[in-house]
Amino acid sequence: MRIVIAGGHGQIALRLERLLAARGDEVAGIIRKAEQADDLREAGAEPVVLDLESASVDEVAERLRGADAAVFAAGAGPGSGVARKDTVDKAAAVLFADAAVKAGVRRFVIVSSMGADPRHQGDEIFDVYLRAKGEADAYVRGLDALDWTVLRPGQLTDDAGTGLVRLEARTGRGPIPRDDVAAVLAELVDTPATAGLTLELISGSTPVSVAVRSVAGN
Repeated sequence: MRIVIAGGHGQIALRLERLLAARGDEVAGIIRKAEQADDLREAGAEPVVLDLESASVDEVAERLRGADAAVFAAGAGPGSGVARKDTVDKAAAVLFADAAVKAGVRRFVIVSSMGADPRHQGDEIFDVYLRAKGEADAYVRGLDALDWTVLRPGQLTDDAGTGLVRLEARTGRGPIPRDDVAAVLAELVDTPATAGLTLELISGSTPVSVAVRSVAGN
């Protein structure tokens, strides 16, 4: 498969790129800064320098053309202010989804957040973040031209992955290593039967591949 990842230098994206490249997929990661390119090459991915905050749908679609799947793993990051929650966590996700439609890439996986909700109340930065992620999710779920899956991980940690997860429509809150998030994404990309599902993810007792097959109905 050829898979294009938005937010290609993110902590989850770099892990995902390594996993996909190791299994023989062709991977491209969209990054904002040229100096991040070597990290992607080291992970086995082709770096694509493009700023999703200023690019047009046509420009992004050009990078997506010929791909089998698209993964939105970009984020403004914990140090960013309110404005970038809107321009990255919401607007860039909408742009990437529209570009996937234009490029004819049906398989689309978006990394969201536990608690994401377009109706979330509050004015703190985290409230704005959850609202932006929820609005992005709602937009993607409204696109009939995409075979979308929304993944909502719990509290992200840098602990070593265990390969054991809980993946369900509702899991309740809990931590999850970024290693395991990446492993689940790699399986989801390859499991189109999960299209149309919004899934929460925390650490658990089920092997990743079994958990994904289970939600896919296999």
